[in-house]
Amino acid sequence: MLDQSYYQKADEIIAFYGKKPSSLIPVMQDIQGVYRYLPGELLTYIAKEIGVKEAKAYSVATFYENFSFEQKGKYVIKVCDGTACHVRKSAAILDAFMKELGLSDKKHTTDDMLFTVETVSCLGACGLAPTCTVNDEVHPNMTPEKVVGLITELRGEC
Repeated sequence: MLDQSYYQKADEIIAFYGKKPSSLIPVMQDIQGVYRYLPGELLTYIAKEIGVKEAKAYSVATFYENFSFEQKGKYVIKVCDGTACHVRKSAAILDAFMKELGLSDKKHTTDDMLFTVETVSCLGACGLAPTCTVNDEVHPNMTPEKVVGLITELRGEC
C-alpha cells in the first residue's frame, strides 16, 4: 500500500492538467518524473480520477517504452547500445556496470536502491560513443575503467 503522500502528489498533478481523459499521458509522465516509476496502485487511482478505464491506462503505460512499473534507484544509468556505441564496445561498459554493482539480466536495481542500470537503443550522442547517462547527464567516451570511477563518484555524493 502506498503512502498517502503519493495520492496527494497525484491529486496536485491531476489538478494541474485537469480531470479529463486527455490528461492521462502528461499525468503519467509527471508521476514518473517524481518517483522514477509508475506505481501500479497509483495508475489505477489516476485512471479513476480522470475518467478512463483502468485497462486503457495500463495499455498506454505498457505501450510506451519510457514508462516503467519497476521502482528505480536514485541513479538511473542508461547504457547506449545503438550502432555507434555498439561498435565501440558498449557491451563491455554494460558488463562493467553490472559487475561493479552486482546486477544481472534479471536484477537491474541494487538492493540499496541507489543504482538502476538499463540498456537503451540510442541516446542521440553518437559522436561521443560509447556513452551512458546518469539521470539524463551524458557521460561520453566511456570505458570499463571509467565505470568504476563513476560509481565511486556517485556513491560519494550520497
